Amino acid sequence: MNAGEGFFAPPGASRLPAARWQEGALACCAELVAEEVPVALVYNGISHAVMLASPLDLEDFAVGFSLGERIVRHAADIYELEVEEGAQGIAIEMRIAAGAMMRLKEHRRARTGRTGCGLCGVESLARFEMDAFDAPRDGNDLRFDADALHRAMAALAGRQDLHHATGAVHAAGWASRDGELRCVREDVGRHNALDKLVGALARERVDTADGFAVVTSRASFEMVQKAARAGMPLLAAISAPTALAVQVAEQAGLTLAGFVRGARHVLYSHADRVS
Repeated sequence: MNAGEGFFAPPGASRLPAARWQEGALACCAELVAEEVPVALVYNGISHAVMLASPLDLEDFAVGFSLGERIVRHAADIYELEVEEGAQGIAIEMRIAAGAMMRLKEHRRARTGRTGCGLCGVESLARFEMDAFDAPRDGNDLRFDADALHRAMAALAGRQDLHHATGAVHAAGWASRDGELRCVREDVGRHNALDKLVGALARERVDTADGFAVVTSRASFEMVQKAARAGMPLLAAISAPTALAVQVAEQAGLTLAGFVRGARHVLYSHADRVS
């Protein structure tokens, strides 16, 4: 079945009129298209960032974003969380601890509409270096079998409901040490999908040091940073990493695997963690 066929539009997708060219003929049709909406993250009444995201699992997104940006140190620092839909988009209102709010005010910078580089707008190279490499080596000695990486990635392909319907979103999944996929989150943005996954794990109090993450994208610097900050020992990507991502993974003690597809993968950092 092609994307858009059938009658059911899953959450996060809209059915829109389109014209399909196929086998030399043009025909009117209805296609399922992934929704992408502005989501404002508001802390103690102050709007900090506006992200473009899929309108799914937004509580998880808010918690994961807050942890990944080091706005809060623990999910428990978010006392209240409310998702409010409006005419212009969605606002996630959070009440956070006083210490967290103080850090937010000290380090606040514009992040409106970020879709790629997580450091656009930093005021200096020194600030970049601090933000880039503040995920310390955690000393995790957990070892993984290579088959576990491929088992989890193969399972992830079957758990991407929104992507199967629209062909337009990324997924991030969490697997136990034996490769059993336990949790999946999807979003139009690869960073958002990983934020949602981190938030879901934090809300369920999952020990992130006892498994690994798989993602349906390249492994950028920011993806590695988010995984390391979440305490994950391994990040497996279906595509390639960047050189800076490899550097950050090496310094953070994170095992970074790329091109995890078919019967192959490439280990770019801390390869001894995979047997």
